[in-house]
Amino acid sequence: MLAQFYAPVVGGEERMTESLSVALVGRGHEVAVATLRQPGQSAREERDGVRIYRLPGLAQRIPWLFSEHGRRHAPPAPDPTTVLALRRVIEREQPDVVHGHNWLAHAYLPLRRYDRAAYVLSLHDYSLICANKRLMRMRAPCSGPGPLKCLTCAADQYGAMVGPPVAVLTKLSGRAQRRAVDLFLPVSREVALRCGLDGRRAPYEVVPNFLIDEPRSDGIDDPLLRRLPSGDFILYVGDLAADKGVGILLEAHGRMTTKVPLVLIGRSVEAGLVPADDNVISLGLLSHGTVLDAWRRCAVGVVPSITRETFGLVALEAMAAGVPVIASRVGGLPDVVTDGETGLLVAPGEAGELSAALDRLIEDVALRERLGKGGALRAEKFTVATVVPRVEAAYARALAGRKAALAA
Repeated sequence: MLAQFYAPVVGGEERMTESLSVALVGRGHEVAVATLRQPGQSAREERDGVRIYRLPGLAQRIPWLFSEHGRRHAPPAPDPTTVLALRRVIEREQPDVVHGHNWLAHAYLPLRRYDRAAYVLSLHDYSLICANKRLMRMRAPCSGPGPLKCLTCAADQYGAMVGPPVAVLTKLSGRAQRRAVDLFLPVSREVALRCGLDGRRAPYEVVPNFLIDEPRSDGIDDPLLRRLPSGDFILYVGDLAADKGVGILLEAHGRMTTKVPLVLIGRSVEAGLVPADDNVISLGLLSHGTVLDAWRRCAVGVVPSITRETFGLVALEAMAAGVPVIASRVGGLPDVVTDGETGLLVAPGEAGELSAALDRLIEDVALRERLGKGGALRAEKFTVATVVPRVEAAYARALAGRKAALAA
């Protein structure tokens, strides 16, 4: 596995990579993870049967390059120091499959021609074609890459000094990845479409994210959960940001004819987005187990994104808890939420339509129960037991293709 972050660094993509690695070990495979070494971490570790190698990087020595919570991430190009360290890991491990998950996979590209392993690349986002990885430009969905707009967008995201080089490197490295990869694994049809895998006839299989089993929190003894309303309430989980549709959600909530509390769980990334309102409760960041408990207590879950969500794991977690979900009809969310069966889909950015859907579910208890049961059944298709065998089958396909290519 190639992943720029790994436990104990926490995030959705990191949890997916760790859970997949541990699940594969449980199914009899040997798994090693190459990840970037963060300050204070050891160079090697073994956890849950997974061998973890933490690699140095030249870019890691330039702290001012990184601003996101102190994380020192991989650049969208091969870092020579990381390449050399990764080469030693590959020589030691002799893998049959190399599975990349993000920009750290670029460190493998210079080694590709000398390695007989099958190379699989998961696409958790749009980083194959987009420097900011989200296909958002100036807080609006982007129609696709273009030379000038990518340069200006990257400068807005990363700064005038760092942004333009990142945009250029993203373009060049994307081409190199297409030549090197044996099999792409996008998490949704939307990701495959937006990354141009169909048009370029790139080999790919859609392999979705899956639910991660975690223990519940301490329940009623958790002081944060005690702040939840005792009756019906609407729950949003995610970054409190405009592109996540939080502003639209707040407007829709204010328009509702049925007055119920709205609970927000997530980090605040835009000051002043959430106004002071007695009927809006913002709890900040909570542990994943606590979030799962909160899902089990709410009446309706809402995922009002404006951005093209690549998958919609938060919607899936709500559905697994038996909660009906209202989600934007955008990105990979329709792959998860089936309109009228597991929840309701609404047009992104339409506060009136979202408000009407919220009122409808709050007022119709029978509909909530039917959609909640449908969501719980659909969530069973996105478990470790159902998705990991699909990953194994993808590995087998990639290995067969690699062997055929080497024999030709």
